[in-house]
Amino acid sequence: MNFVFSPAAAVTVPVTGSDAQFPVHRIYCVARNYEDHAKEMGQLNREPPFFFMKPADAVLVCQPGQTAQLPYPSLTSNLHHEVELVVAMGTGGQDIPVEQALSHIFGYAVGLDMTRRDLQNDMKKQGRPWCIGKGFDFSAPIGSITAANAVPGIHSADISLQVNGVARQSSQISQMIWNVAETIAQLSTAWTLQPGDLIYTGTPAGVAAVVRGDRLQASISGLSPITLQVV
Repeated sequence: MNFVFSPAAAVTVPVTGSDAQFPVHRIYCVARNYEDHAKEMGQLNREPPFFFMKPADAVLVCQPGQTAQLPYPSLTSNLHHEVELVVAMGTGGQDIPVEQALSHIFGYAVGLDMTRRDLQNDMKKQGRPWCIGKGFDFSAPIGSITAANAVPGIHSADISLQVNGVARQSSQISQMIWNVAETIAQLSTAWTLQPGDLIYTGTPAGVAAVVRGDRLQASISGLSPITLQVV
């Protein structure tokens, strides 16, 4: 097959305890999926989940034991961190029943949904799409993926984020408004999910701005933690 130019290399994420790589297909994100964060963003009632997307090449792989470099993005003066549990899909499907949803998961990882909050808010005020606030380069840091069967307690795990050694976000995965199985089921009614899809499942309260030089450490019990520095 002839190409006009050489295709980009596949976007991949390492798998914990293996030399295998997880190939990324799409990145879906769940908005306002912890009650405390929903309240700090102005949402008072439980609503059906809603989703946005990031390009696959927004991934920034954070290797275990290393500090990844996160370039401060253009056009913003209000870059926010959002620590999240990432679900890595091993098999796909459409209209997946809740009771079958977890069987489609390959594994889990720690992730960050980085957000140009000022641009997002500006777009909201104008009634325009806010992908410019969410889908920029390196906006989806992620650690290595741990196989689902290795973390049976993931749905009650602790989730936290520190900036320069000071706690910013702290909660439990059990505090999600829509749990992982419900999220997959809902998402699969709008898109046919595929192997390689990543689902960023929402963030707890405490989101705030970071600046160049800040060091972020994100962790979820049972998963490989990630460390990155804003540069």
